[in-house]
Formats: sequence, C-alpha cells, structure tokens
Amino acid sequence: MEAKSIATSLGGDRFFIFPTSPSSSFVSTTRLPLKRACTLGGAGSGINGLTLNRRNPILSTRRLVPVRAIDSDSDLPHENQQGSPGFGKLKEYQEWDSWTAKFSGGANIPFLMLQLPQIILNSQNLLAGNNTALSAVPWLGMLVGLLGNLSLLSYFAKKREKEAAIVQTLGVVSTHIVLAQLTMAEAMPMRYFVATSAVVMFGLILNCLYYFGKLSKPLWRLWEDFITIGGLSVLPQIMWSTFVPLVPSSILPGTIAFAISVAAIIMARTGKLSEEGVNFVGSLSGWTATLMFMWMPVSQMWTNFLNPNNIKGLSSITMLLSMMGNGLMLPRALFIRDLMWLTGSLWATLFYGYGNILCLYMVNCTSTSFFAAATIGLISWIGLALWRDAVAYGHNSPFRSLKELVFGP
Repeated sequence: MEAKSIATSLGGDRFFIFPTSPSSSFVSTTRLPLKRACTLGGAGSGINGLTLNRRNPILSTRRLVPVRAIDSDSDLPHENQQGSPGFGKLKEYQEWDSWTAKFSGGANIPFLMLQLPQIILNSQNLLAGNNTALSAVPWLGMLVGLLGNLSLLSYFAKKREKEAAIVQTLGVVSTHIVLAQLTMAEAMPMRYFVATSAVVMFGLILNCLYYFGKLSKPLWRLWEDFITIGGLSVLPQIMWSTFVPLVPSSILPGTIAFAISVAAIIMARTGKLSEEGVNFVGSLSGWTATLMFMWMPVSQMWTNFLNPNNIKGLSSITMLLSMMGNGLMLPRALFIRDLMWLTGSLWATLFYGYGNILCLYMVNCTSTSFFAAATIGLISWIGLALWRDAVAYGHNSPFRSLKELVFGP
C-alpha cells in the first residue's frame, strides 16, 4: 500500500508531518475530542492525555524525526529544517522553540554594546574637530563586515528567522553609521561611501519587501546573485591580505574569485548546472558571509602571533560581549538544524570571543576570576543548549541533535 502523509498545523508557520495509509482517518491534534482519548490505564498509548487507538488512528507511537531542507531556493520558513517531535514532547518543543527565538533576539543587546562605544567616541572626536583620531578605524574592515551582515540578513530573511534578521539589520545600520562618521572625517573616500549607501538602502528595502511577501522572485534572485558575487570576490582577497607582507600584495585572488563567481551564476541561471549545482550556488552567499566572520578571529590571532604586545590593546569586556552575542544564537541554530549558522556562531564564540579572552589571560591582561567565570559560563551554556534541545526533540542523548545537524535524521 502506497504511503502518504498529512501536515498538521501547530501555529507559528510550523507543521507536523504524519505518514499514514489511505484508509487512515485524520484528527487534528488541536481539536482532538476528550472522549476519544484514553488515560494511562486505558487501551492504546497515552501521551499527554492524547491516545492513539483504533478509534483515533493518527499514527503509531513511533517518534517523528527531523526533516532536512533540500532545496536552497525554497521560500518556506524553517519548518523544513527543523524536526517534528512526538506528541509527548510537544509542550517542551514549543517552549524551547519560543526560548531559542528570544535568545536569538537578545543577541542584539551585546552586539549593540559592542558598536555603540565606537559611535559615541567618533561623535566626540568629530565635535572636537579631532578628525585624525577617526583614521585609526579601518574603514575597509568595517565595509567587509557590513557586506557580511547584509548577506546574512538576506539568508535569515529567506528562512523567516525574524530575530536573527533583526540582529543582522542592526549590524548593517550601526556599521553604516560608523562609515558615515569616517566619511565626515575624510577617513573614507566619499565615492565609496555613496556606493555603499546605495547598496545598503536597496538591500534593506529588498529584504523588507521579501520578508513580507511583497517582492517578486526574479528580483530577489537578482539580489541574491549580486551578494553572492560580492561575497565570493571579497573573501579570498581578505584571506590573502591577512598574510601580507609574508605574501606579496595583490588583487589577483579577488579577481579570480570574481570571474569564477560570475561564471557560476551564469551557468546556474542558464540551466547549465544540475539541480544540486544550482542549490549549491544558491547557498554560497550565506556561507561566504559566514566565512568572512569566521576569518576575523583567524586574522586577530595571526596579528597576536606576529605582535604579542598588541594583545594588550584588546578589551576583555569587548571579547566577552562578542562571546555572549554569538553564544546566544547557538541554541536557535541547533534547534532549527542550521549547520551554517551554528558553524559561524560557534566558531566566533570559541575562537573570537573566548579565544581572545584566553590569550588575554595567558599574558596576564585579565584576572583569573574573570577567565574562570567566562569558561564556566560558556561550558554551562553549551551544555544547557544541547540538553534542552534533546528534551525538546525527545532524544535520549544530547549528541543525537549534533548527529542530526551534520548527517540528517
């Protein structure tokens, strides 16, 4: 008998998918009459007061497993990426779904605190006429970070991850404010700022329209192609520039990457690639943005290695805020089974935030109590995320969630 399926709405754009047979009858989980449910002592298996028996043959007691996304061009939100728990874990699932979304949105606070002091300091220097002080802020690095935020904003807008999209929007806006201040101090060329402002304006408008379903797919795809080419062109150039003067200064890596990315986009849009190839090209913008942010701690650690005395100029509070901001997004990335998001957030948490705190501790630039508190807090937070995710999905082991994240259900 051919297997079929039914999707039952749980609200919040999420559905449970139940395999069944053609002869089965279907009863909504939100409208199940009490008279058709049995208690723990009755026939069938009671799950939170709901029973699966011959009069109510929704499914068996077998736990449902996560369904991973296959099509990168899907406009569906994250229900395709996250799993569906058994009815017995429905309450825990919904609660942890809500909490992870709140944690992700809460990341705005430490990230804003990271950028706000720089904005205030720049304003004070501008008012005092001390434009030279703003030359110490690398506008090119800020520009790369803005491009990364804009790419990730598009990624999360497409996945309908509102809280994460707001975090990236805040990053775009705050970075653009800093670039405006640098331009006012003549530390950034005006023509680059005008071009950047145009990209930011169109990017924010297009992402907003797409999130609310007001943008056509062809126009959105054109925007995705633009950020894909931009990200792929910038990333190799940044990686190469990190090791100058050990390697000769050159724009060749960025030029080659630009040519390859344009060729890949053309082949994908003209049907010269397989479906897997098209999906791979579609995922490149998110991954390149993630790799940009992942390269930041590598660059910082390389600088620390070449000039150990420079590490004393780092602020332990700044590194702690970075660790907290990225760490708050870990539970959500794990919950929706987003490998790219988890990889970037975990990398930044461990190697940029905590990694620099460790370096500061090793050179006696921070106290033992501060380092111990950061270490214990980080380990406890990651352990909590793994444990609560396992409870939400009904797993016996927290490592089952990681297995599903990497290898699928």
